[in-house]
Amino acid sequence: MTTPDSGSIVTPPPATPAGGSSVQALNDRAREILRRIVETYVSSGEAVGSRTLSRFDDIDLSPATIRNVMADLEDAGLLYARHTSAGRLPTDAGLRMFVDGLLEIGRLSEQERDRIEAQCAANGRSVDQVLRQASQSLAGLSEQVGLVIAPKSESALQHIEFVSLGPGRALVVMVLKNGVIENRIIDVPVGMPSSALIEASNYLTARLVGRTLGEARGAVTAELARDRAQLDALAGDLVERGLAVWAGPDGAAAEQGALIVRGQSRLLEDVAAIDDLERVRRLFSALERKETLLRLLDLSSAAQGVRIFIGAENELFRNAGCSLIISPYTNADEMVVGAIGVIGPTRMNYARIIPMVDYTATVVGRLIG
Repeated sequence: MTTPDSGSIVTPPPATPAGGSSVQALNDRAREILRRIVETYVSSGEAVGSRTLSRFDDIDLSPATIRNVMADLEDAGLLYARHTSAGRLPTDAGLRMFVDGLLEIGRLSEQERDRIEAQCAANGRSVDQVLRQASQSLAGLSEQVGLVIAPKSESALQHIEFVSLGPGRALVVMVLKNGVIENRIIDVPVGMPSSALIEASNYLTARLVGRTLGEARGAVTAELARDRAQLDALAGDLVERGLAVWAGPDGAAAEQGALIVRGQSRLLEDVAAIDDLERVRRLFSALERKETLLRLLDLSSAAQGVRIFIGAENELFRNAGCSLIISPYTNADEMVVGAIGVIGPTRMNYARIIPMVDYTATVVGRLIG
């Protein structure tokens, strides 16, 4: 299998089709028929019949011979038919064999590279903004669901400040010692005086400097309970909001990072039945659970390069009829800090999307590093 442009190795998880078949075990005729069926299915989404294949100019086989080959591939667990008289579709195992041994991975055009670079370029953006844009960019380019696992905030804090944006709104500015600046907008009581903003800023800065948010959260929360009598009530409320805006009510975001998903509606466009809709709904529900974040990161960082999970190969997608193409990205110390990927139907265009994910992960790692 040809590797993507950036030179990383595409590393699929171990998988063996039914009966222990491998692409080397198939003869040239069977490999070619399997390849054509998968490519036609990916393009059209329809079952492929022997008569359709016999019309290819470079396939010099009769429909009867093709049917015999297709029957052998079905016996090997690589194809299946929805109906007895219908054409054949690839199973998850058939798609895995195609991706592992028959897929010719495309190359990104210079225009596509430039587009990814331009859409992800930092240009004064925060890390969060870069990652959200990367997810949006992947969703648009792949025409599937783009997801990014944002790195957890491990850098020590240098300064935190609240800035009024007008009635009922304030901007929380957090400066990390690694130079990253993060901004969040929070709701505040209408008419809050500027003195409360200053008091909250001073209180948090004095206690957070030199600590990560995860380290400081517990200590500050306990101290806040003791000091609330001395701290203005409005300022105390601001302190709690300032902590919660990054860490979340249970501190999980600071410990685990964040999962950014864009383009969810694209999966719904491929839904063909109510049962499919329910499966996709369960997938999105799973993505909302925080433990999913760590599982996805574990999947991507287990090996270097792009990893591909097809259908039921991964528990998360077992009943959703979806595939995941995911790649880790690293910081300046070459440590895996997050992952970026695409979720789509099992018939998505692997040849086009694999190098897209790989290159975007490289760009993101370079920008945040």
